[in-house]
Order: sequence, then C-alpha cells, then structure tokens
Amino acid sequence: MTTLPPPAVKLFPEGSLEKKVYTVAEKFKENIPITNDRNRLGFGLFKYMKGEGDAPEILVHSAKIKVVGTTLDELAKQISEELKKL
Repeated sequence: MTTLPPPAVKLFPEGSLEKKVYTVAEKFKENIPITNDRNRLGFGLFKYMKGEGDAPEILVHSAKIKVVGTTLDELAKQISEELKKL
C-alpha cells in the first residue's frame, strides 16, 4: 500500500500582509513552542490587521495557545509592539 505525496505549498509573496503577520507570530517561537498555535495566532493577527478580528490582548486569551516562559499579558504587549512596526 502506498500513500500519495503531500500537496504543494504555495508561499505568500514577500511583501504581502499575510507574510508579515505570520512572520511576527514566528518571532515568538521560543514562547509559543507548538507550530499549530503559532499558525492559529498568525491567522488571528491577520484578521485583526484587516479590521475583522480581536486585538492581541484579547486574541492571546481566546486562541488558547500554550505559552512558555512569559505570561499571556506580556506576550500580548510584545505582539502589539511588533504589529505597530508594520
């Protein structure tokens, strides 16, 4: 029995908002060790930047991400600072 190869992954263009926001989420790899949690956070931040989602202060609590080495409130402050740079 064989398996099919995985589907091809299409990466975001370098200057796109999606790429910038997901890069912000990846910057916190040490504090958010689970890849799926970072992806979920990136999606929430993308929705926020488009004006459709919650602010980082609310998002880190509602996304139910596992945080290591810091508190959720400190992480939200750091994320907000990174988003201001965009």
